[in-house]
Amino acid sequence: MKLAPLFLLVAGCSPHASTEPPAAAPGAATSAAPATTAPSVPETPRVAAPVATPPSIAVPSGSRLVLKALAKGVQIYACKPTASAPTVYEWTLRAPEADLFDEKGQRIGRHYAGPTWQLADGSKVVGKLRSKADSPDATAIPWLLLDAKPTESTGALREVTYIQRVETSGGKAPASGCDAARSGAEARVDYSATYSMFVP
Repeated sequence: MKLAPLFLLVAGCSPHASTEPPAAAPGAATSAAPATTAPSVPETPRVAAPVATPPSIAVPSGSRLVLKALAKGVQIYACKPTASAPTVYEWTLRAPEADLFDEKGQRIGRHYAGPTWQLADGSKVVGKLRSKADSPDATAIPWLLLDAKPTESTGALREVTYIQRVETSGGKAPASGCDAARSGAEARVDYSATYSMFVP
């Protein structure tokens, strides 16, 4: 008996192999066209809600805001022995030293020892601590309410009775580095804060 020749055909190796995709069998389901991916839409940036002013530093009712200033500068600390234990040393606030800017970014005055706020028009006011509250930022100095006493009879600050410090950043005393060997040393710590001035 004569056997028919047997050929092994490897796809892609025959010069006569078709590059056409095989036809689907009758009745076979055809695959759906690939779905197009919708362009990604950037998320709307989330704006942090303003932090409410703690009741402990709220300005008495009836007070009117006359000036809001941004302070940028340093809180200056001195290494001194504590009053209760002369052999124990700690960083003690000596004075602030900062420039004051209005809401347009224009420099309008300065803030220095006293604590004192002085504007370019010559008016100035000295504050005395009334109450304070921890800042929402654990690394920042507290928020404050101060009684204010003007020292000039003219200018924008002549009638200011309260000063409120909020939105603080930085300014805390160093956590270490103060001991007997460094007595009298000074540390200047960057800070910023918003000061609001109120009249009756």
